[in-house]
Amino acid sequence: MATPTVRRLQLGNELRHLRQKAGHEQAEAAEALDCGIGKISRLELGQGGISKGDLKLLLEFYDVDPADAQWMFELARTRSSRGRWSGYRAVFPEWFRMYVDLEADAEDLRQVKAEIIPGLLQTEAYIRAMDTASARRESEDIDANVEARRERQGVLTREKPAAAAFILSESCLRRRVGGVDVMQEQLDWLSEIALQQNVNLQVLPFDAEAPGGAMAFDFTMLRIPSNGIAADLEFVYVECLDDARYLDDKDAVATYARLWNQLQAAALSPKKSLNVIRSVRKQYSE
Repeated sequence: MATPTVRRLQLGNELRHLRQKAGHEQAEAAEALDCGIGKISRLELGQGGISKGDLKLLLEFYDVDPADAQWMFELARTRSSRGRWSGYRAVFPEWFRMYVDLEADAEDLRQVKAEIIPGLLQTEAYIRAMDTASARRESEDIDANVEARRERQGVLTREKPAAAAFILSESCLRRRVGGVDVMQEQLDWLSEIALQQNVNLQVLPFDAEAPGGAMAFDFTMLRIPSNGIAADLEFVYVECLDDARYLDDKDAVATYARLWNQLQAAALSPKKSLNVIRSVRKQYSE
C-alpha cells in the first residue's frame, strides 16, 4: 500500500475525475455532501481525509459501480501515522516529507543536478562530508541523516525498483566534497550504479551546447502510477535552501519535461558519461 500522502493524492485525483466524468461541478458535489465547496476542493487536492460515509455518498452521487469503488475505500482507510517522522526520519524538514513519500511510491523519476551528487546516489562518506558542512542547520544528527538517506536509496534497489534517470553537470563530478578518498569512493560508486538496468546516468559536460542557463535549475520529475480511471500522478519538485515547490499543473509539468528533453539531448550518452566519470576518478588519484 502506498504512503499516506500518496494515498490521499491518488484518492483526490480519482474523485476529481469521477466528478468530471459525471458532469458535476464542485458546488454540486458539496451540496450532495452537505458541506462547503472548500471541503470538496481540499479532498480533490489530496489535502485532507474523508470518512467512509462521505466517500460512499460521493461515489453514489457520481454513479460509480460499487465493484469499481472498493479500492477507493481502501485508499481512504485511516491509518495512524503517529511516529512516522520520529527517530532518524525526524531529520527530514516538514517541507521535504511530501517528497519523501512521493519518491517512495514513484515508478519513474528523473533528476537534473548541478554541483552536488544527487542524494539517491551518494555514498555514506559523501553524505557525512556534506552534512558536516551543512548550511541548513547549526547542528545535525549525522548518523540519522545517513540512515534516512540510505532508506530513501532503497527505491533504486527494491524488488521492483523505480526507473531512474539522472543528468549530472560535470561540476557534480569535480566539486570536491570531503577529501580525495571520499570523491574516489563516490565516483567508483557512480560507475557501478550507472550499470544497473533501472538507472540511466548522463553527464552534461562543461562544453556541451545546452539551452542557455538550463543547468541553473535543479529539479526532479516523479510519476506515481494510478490503479483507477485517473491519470498517473506527476509532480515536479524544485528545492531551495529552506523550502520547496511541488508542481502538478499540467503546463508546469510539460515545461519541465521539455527542459528535460533538451538537456538529455545535449548530455553525453550513458556509455560516454561512464567514461567521463572514470576519467575524473583517475584525476583524483594523480
